[in-house]
Amino acid sequence: MTAAATVSDVTMRFSEHTALAGVSTSIEQDAITGLLGRNGAGKTTLMQLLTGHRVPSSGRVEVFGARPYENDDVLRRTCFIKEGQRYPDHFRVRDALHGASLLFPGWDADLAQALLTDFELPAGRPIKKLSRGMNSAVGIIIGLASRAPFTLFDEPYAGLDVVARHQFYGRLLADYAEHPRTILISTHLIEEIADLLERVLLIDRGRLLLDTDAESVRGSAVTVRGPEERIQAFAAGHDLLHLDTLAGTGRAVVRLRSGGDDPDTCGLMAEPTNLQELVVAMSLAPPATGGARHSSTDALQEVPR
Repeated sequence: MTAAATVSDVTMRFSEHTALAGVSTSIEQDAITGLLGRNGAGKTTLMQLLTGHRVPSSGRVEVFGARPYENDDVLRRTCFIKEGQRYPDHFRVRDALHGASLLFPGWDADLAQALLTDFELPAGRPIKKLSRGMNSAVGIIIGLASRAPFTLFDEPYAGLDVVARHQFYGRLLADYAEHPRTILISTHLIEEIADLLERVLLIDRGRLLLDTDAESVRGSAVTVRGPEERIQAFAAGHDLLHLDTLAGTGRAVVRLRSGGDDPDTCGLMAEPTNLQELVVAMSLAPPATGGARHSSTDALQEVPR
């Protein structure tokens, strides 16, 4: 794997709060990576470090082989689109796009114009008078039309309806196919983007829980149902992440290990675990042991942010 960015044993502290603790990972070049985790997990902090907005308390961050902080060469090749992006009060939509065109050498004006049409965004309207969703669309247009070699989207679709979000995903995939680049997208809408991702990073409580290619994730866990004692017997050879029980019957999310028993041999019903459910189960597991957490079934419906 060729890395566009590397994070080496990075810790980030804010007063008494540790946002990241000993995180090490690489962002694969020319791949779409999903940065997943709950609110406060450390996703935005990691993106701020990668884009030179902050300097780590300890450890090393490199983008394109150099530290990004106050590095014009790196920052010129990086586009960071975040939730609630702010613009000067007097800017109209066209002003924001024109400003972006001056910043990014690979700017595609034709793509920007096509995206304005897709999102039905009036170029002459003051940005401060846009709805929340329209403001998000401005950021998405800049992120895609920048064609920046390293493009980061931090929850970029606040206020967008499901149709507009799928327009974004479609445009992202189509343009990425024609112009490969490194894309890191932080999101809590895991089900919607799961099929877009080539790699997955999961952060929880400032620690990296998962760092792998998306294809491996899709086959790494199963959800099993049956008597609790059979679930426990099956899970003994694997990693039990989450278990719900009612009157001796259970439903569990289990990460598979090679050499462990098959669910069928233990008399259990099994089905694939989708990415969202796996992320939730891993995020709910106690941090000290990584063992399974018992809770009501409702907890598995919570979507991490």
